[in-house]
Amino acid sequence: MSAFATSLSLSLDALPQQFEIKPFAAPLGAEIIGLDLSKPLTEADFKRIHQAHLDHALLVFRNQQITPEQQIAFSRRFGDLQIHVLKQFLLADHPEIFIISNIIENGQPIGLGDAGKFWHSDLSYKELPSLGSMLLAIELPEEGGDTLFASQQRVYASLPEHLKKAIEGRRAAHSYTARYDDEVVVGVQRPKLTPAQLAEVKSVVHPVVRTHPETGEKVLFVNENFTTHILDIPEDESRQLLAELFAHSARAEFIYRHQWQPHDMLFWDNRALVHLAAGCPLDQRRRMHRTTIQGDAPF
Repeated sequence: MSAFATSLSLSLDALPQQFEIKPFAAPLGAEIIGLDLSKPLTEADFKRIHQAHLDHALLVFRNQQITPEQQIAFSRRFGDLQIHVLKQFLLADHPEIFIISNIIENGQPIGLGDAGKFWHSDLSYKELPSLGSMLLAIELPEEGGDTLFASQQRVYASLPEHLKKAIEGRRAAHSYTARYDDEVVVGVQRPKLTPAQLAEVKSVVHPVVRTHPETGEKVLFVNENFTTHILDIPEDESRQLLAELFAHSARAEFIYRHQWQPHDMLFWDNRALVHLAAGCPLDQRRRMHRTTIQGDAPF
């Protein structure tokens, strides 16, 4: 069922909201000003937001003091939600929300503290990777904590011809565990995955260049966090080719750097962007709530 169809029953009694869509002076992204996501949206308002998401790949909704239920409901208007493999970091009674946090309580992390330290597209390691993610600021550090986004549509369009030729028709493997054991935050190792969890994140194969299913644009679809190798070429050639692609994909001219404000909620397109968490001082508390919308099999 389409997102529009699933949202219809939620918007029958809604009143139109007056809001502005203000593009950033950056390669991607736009700010949504004056919209209150705690209130129902009309179908026209939702379609306007949906189109803005396709046009800009990243939307920043300001001052969204919404409940977990409201974040989940808005996210579901775009599609089914995906449940993260690290079940211990799901919000109690709301498994659709994944907690990203460096906070330690009673000696245990309350969320995934090191999420996003490498450039990545959320859940590219799944057969059906994410359409998009919504990340809500619950508690922000006084310094640091920025998130960077890079347009992989612009990256592909700007690739030198020798790189475009080298990746034409190629496929690459993606694995959640590729860099999993390397991360330690505040002295806490990532939790060891159980056999059942490992079964949820078996390696998958996707095109190196995918077609965005809604815009039709070509997008580079490899990332340094989850992509392990390119198939059907020698290992050293795969390593070198991926290194060139990763370096090109993170060039400054493709990047928007987001400095978080209280109650920001970001909605980005994982089919079009990669992102990176810049980190913050270890003594600065940070807590974010993420919902993740399921997408289609890349082609």
